Amino acid sequence: MIKISNLNKTFVLNSGNVEALQDVSLHIEQGSIYGVIGYSGAGKSTLVRCLNLLETPDSGMVVINSGAPITFENGVPFQNGSKMTTKEQCNLRRQMGMIFQQFNLLDRSTVYDNVAYSLKFAGRSKSEIDKRVKELLQLVGLSDKIDVFPDQLSGGQKQRVAIARALAANPKILLSDEATSALDPDATESILRLLKTLNRKLGITIVIITHEMAVIKAIADRVAVMEDGRVVEEGDVYSIFASPKADITKKFISSASPLGKIDKLLSEGSELVQVKKGEVLVKLQFQRDTVGEHLLTSVVKKADINLNIILANVEYLHDSPLGGIIGVLSGSPQNIQKGLQYFNDYNIKVEVLKDGRIDETVDA
Repeated sequence: MIKISNLNKTFVLNSGNVEALQDVSLHIEQGSIYGVIGYSGAGKSTLVRCLNLLETPDSGMVVINSGAPITFENGVPFQNGSKMTTKEQCNLRRQMGMIFQQFNLLDRSTVYDNVAYSLKFAGRSKSEIDKRVKELLQLVGLSDKIDVFPDQLSGGQKQRVAIARALAANPKILLSDEATSALDPDATESILRLLKTLNRKLGITIVIITHEMAVIKAIADRVAVMEDGRVVEEGDVYSIFASPKADITKKFISSASPLGKIDKLLSEGSELVQVKKGEVLVKLQFQRDTVGEHLLTSVVKKADINLNIILANVEYLHDSPLGGIIGVLSGSPQNIQKGLQYFNDYNIKVEVLKDGRIDETVDA
């Protein structure tokens, strides 16, 4: 479990102060996969580094794994009323493994030695190290690469070694800072599947830092959206995708959905999105029980209107369907208005993108 309360961090630079974190508060449940998304400079990497004290916040509070709260005063961590010692900070870090965009492997060491490094440093016996390394390599699917050097591995395999190394001390939390950003799509999918498997088998809490909404969609239970050092939106992944509030969240979701192509079509003035007099270009969103052809057909027939579909998509998030259609409604102005109202009555979310009716308003 991770609880973050009113965290603040300012970097003092020659060019001026940068407020990297501004009053950030989050609650991450034990055993969950939690995503933090934002563009470069949003503060997401600073946030994750503050969790394991690689950076110390200026103020705020953090609770890790139900331990005593850690408070920060002018960049100094305190716990149980006393300033944390270096040893106490190191002990805290051991509760968390971390993987990065860059794999940071020891090029002149074998896969075995890369994974064993921290265990040797911790003074474990040779037999303990051997047993643990072999367990971890089997867990990440690299038992056959035990004596291989990093330059003989693919990018995805190198990240698997990094994951095994991060798990060596049996942490309860795994922090992933842009861990798939340098990988090709197939390797990214493979690593995300592995992380989900580790979460399920080990019960480990995973915090995913990324700038890709597709990563959040594929793996996370909940997500926080960051912008300019602040959390602008937070919630379970399905709700965020179904009903985004912040403009930046809508932009991220658009980038991860086939329906996002509509923005380009509109900006380019494509013929596909041109409406004739009396027509209306709409985006319809279907959630859970409203996903299905029968409701769409019912509304079209009941309102006596036509729907020319331009884009359509249905996907499953956490086993619940989320669908969308972008198309052109045509018919009499009165019937189109009825259709828009019927969609609302069926809890189908309606957004009018372009209105070709004359002297008519849309209230949907």
